[in-house]
Amino acid sequence: MSEQSNPELPPLPYDYDALEPHISEQVLTWHHDTHHQGYVNGLAGAEETLAENRESGDFGSTGGALGGVTHNGCGHYLHTLFWENMDPNGGGEPEGDLLARIEEDFGSYEGWKGEFEAAASAAGGWALLVYDSVAGQLRNVKVDKHDQGALWGSHPILALDVWEHSYYYDYGPDRGDFVSNFFEVIDWDDVAENYDEVVGTFE
Repeated sequence: MSEQSNPELPPLPYDYDALEPHISEQVLTWHHDTHHQGYVNGLAGAEETLAENRESGDFGSTGGALGGVTHNGCGHYLHTLFWENMDPNGGGEPEGDLLARIEEDFGSYEGWKGEFEAAASAAGGWALLVYDSVAGQLRNVKVDKHDQGALWGSHPILALDVWEHSYYYDYGPDRGDFVSNFFEVIDWDDVAENYDEVVGTFE
């Protein structure tokens, strides 16, 4: 059975307290075990409804289930990327081909970072660094919820969750402080691997 029809919550790639003081053990526990699990469950439920509707020929609830797939599926996939994009020994700046591409597409690392921070400030869900396979370039994308504002043909390589459950317990309403601390735990090696994989596919 495919991942789409049998989704599972992946374990965190580090201990729950590993990202302190930037993200607390309590927030990671709630965020991963409750919120992410909720999207996994929602995706599984939507997939089950679609399968039942196909079998019965009654498509009355199909529209809602299709919305459940995109909302919960994107929530599941982006949370998985978010966890993998962080590491207790992260931080610093990108290097190598990824840095060169950021400088090419955004003018400088500082230009990319400032724009990414602006996306994180304006988003109602996620700030993403994506590779746009249609235009052949990196872009920052502001996504509301999990699936509103996504760009067709783009492939996220870095994800920052800016839903309030990501930061309110640790930072209160100061989202900007949370975003600044995110840069202290970015695993640029993971982001570079994602970049190499997607560019290797499309270029």
